[in-house]
Amino acid sequence: MATDPDRPGFLLPLLLLAGFRTLIDDLHAELARQGHPELRPLHGFVLQAVGGEGTTATELGQRLGISKQAAGKTVDRLVALGYLERADDPRDARRKLVRMTPRGLDGLRRSAVVFDQLRQRWADTLGPERVAAMEDDLRAVAPANLFRLDVPGWFGG
Repeated sequence: MATDPDRPGFLLPLLLLAGFRTLIDDLHAELARQGHPELRPLHGFVLQAVGGEGTTATELGQRLGISKQAAGKTVDRLVALGYLERADDPRDARRKLVRMTPRGLDGLRRSAVVFDQLRQRWADTLGPERVAAMEDDLRAVAPANLFRLDVPGWFGG
C-alpha cells in the first residue's frame, strides 16, 4: 500500500498534538478567566491522579509515572496554591495523604464544564457527526486503558 505523499506519516501525530494543545490552551485560558490563572496542564493530571479519596506522594508518583521527589515538588506547589492539602491518613498514622481542597475540586469541576463547551465548539465548527466519528475512530486505534495519567512521566522519560 503506497503512502500518500500529501499526507506523510509524521503529520498525524503532529496534528493530534496540535489538536490536544489547542484544547488544553483554550481550557487554561478559560480557567484563568474563571479564577484559576495558576493552573497548568500538569496540574490537571495531578488533580485527577489524587482523586476524591486522596493518595500518598509515592502513590501519586506511580500513577503519574514520575519520581516520588517530582510528585512531592508538584504537590508542594499545589498546596501553596491552595489546590491540595496534606493530612494524616485516618487508616495509618504513619502515612500522609494528599487531598484536594475545595479550590482543587472547583478547578476540576470547572475543567469538566469547559471541556464540554470546547467539544461543542468543535462540533459547531466540524459538525457533531464528524466530532463523534473522530472520537469513535480514536477509540478504535487507542489502547483500552485510554485514560492513563502517566503522560507527564511518559513525556519526560
